[in-house]
Amino acid sequence: MIEGAREHERKETYLTMMRALYTSATGMIAQQFHMDVVSNNLANVNTVGFKKSRADFQDLLYQTMRPAGATVAEGAQVPAPLEVGLGVRPVAAVTLFSTGAFQQTGNPLDVAIEGDGFFKVETPSGTAYTRDGAFKVDAQGSVVNSDGYKLQPDIRIPADAAQISVGKDGTVTALTGGASEPTVLGQIQLVRFTNPAGLSHAGGNAFVVTAASGQPTEGTPGAEGFGRIAQGTLEMSNVQIVEEMVNMITAQRAYEVNSKSIQTADDMLGTANNLRR
Repeated sequence: MIEGAREHERKETYLTMMRALYTSATGMIAQQFHMDVVSNNLANVNTVGFKKSRADFQDLLYQTMRPAGATVAEGAQVPAPLEVGLGVRPVAAVTLFSTGAFQQTGNPLDVAIEGDGFFKVETPSGTAYTRDGAFKVDAQGSVVNSDGYKLQPDIRIPADAAQISVGKDGTVTALTGGASEPTVLGQIQLVRFTNPAGLSHAGGNAFVVTAASGQPTEGTPGAEGFGRIAQGTLEMSNVQIVEEMVNMITAQRAYEVNSKSIQTADDMLGTANNLRR
């Protein structure tokens, strides 16, 4: 009878240690994901219009060995549950759309958005949205981004254009044909979303619409809810290097602690395995 109790206790020890191994493994996987997010943020610290991401986590299911309120001897009830968690998992990499630092360039086609909104560009795979305002002129005179994708609506700059000006409301004017008065060439429009965090990264400093982001709302810069345009300026990345370094250290230490938990559980398994009658 005593031997049976010892065997049962030994099996319970094994099961508990195995649970600790898998739980700690989920922690290491989660911190590896955390490091992936931090690394991408740091890699894009000088990327124009880049928006940093934050890793969000969620605890996994709990194994309930005795629920709260369970009846024990003589009708008494257990005041608190006997539960053990089974680890963690990453659930989201949330894009944070806080405004980055503004950098003066003096280039007339470099524009930044002071406030809410995105530029709209047309790509081969469809419409995309960006905060990167480093625009240029292609061979046809259209305003394009660094990948050659046209700004929407299309704005054409004549070959003889001089003194290009972009107003706070996005109106683009220039002196053309030797005229003394500027000619209106077009107007930059901005786009807003109900939930910009729901946009999907498309690479190339661009985002695309998803069901979570909601449909785009187009408007004029400076109008209600839309930011204004700043000419000769670029919005840089909103990544804070010191903050990301702290996040990196936190992820590293959490990874080390979880690996230590695995080592400790393994040592306890070895002790249980070496038990003698």
